[in-house]
Amino acid sequence: MATHHTEITHREGLAFDAQLQNHNLRLDADSSVGGQDYGPTPKALMLTSLAGCTGMDVASILAKMQMPYASFKVEVEGDLSKEHPRVYTAIRVRYLFTGDALDRAKIEKAVKLSQEKYCGVSAMLRQIADLSYEVVLNP
Repeated sequence: MATHHTEITHREGLAFDAQLQNHNLRLDADSSVGGQDYGPTPKALMLTSLAGCTGMDVASILAKMQMPYASFKVEVEGDLSKEHPRVYTAIRVRYLFTGDALDRAKIEKAVKLSQEKYCGVSAMLRQIADLSYEVVLNP
């Protein structure tokens, strides 16, 4: 069984330095809740983790399919509940591709494989929130 490890060290106020897979990252809260905005918030990082997980899956699958594209971007937006603990209730993922020879069927297959089979972050977040996605070609 694989295990991941991370640790954080308090710096000041609400800021923490995270050590994750030999990389450093500062976490903080925004000023409305007492932070200094020195880094991203933990909840926002969850959305970034989702974008990275599924984006890497899709890029890998499309490379195997020999499906070229000029650019590829993943946008993720999440709605938070109004009551504490504030959790994501709905998450929307948009896959945006540009290119001259985009094959929608291949791209949609790669996205579906990521969302339904490979992306562990999607699988975890789907347990707590309504997760939807769309593919946009040449926006």
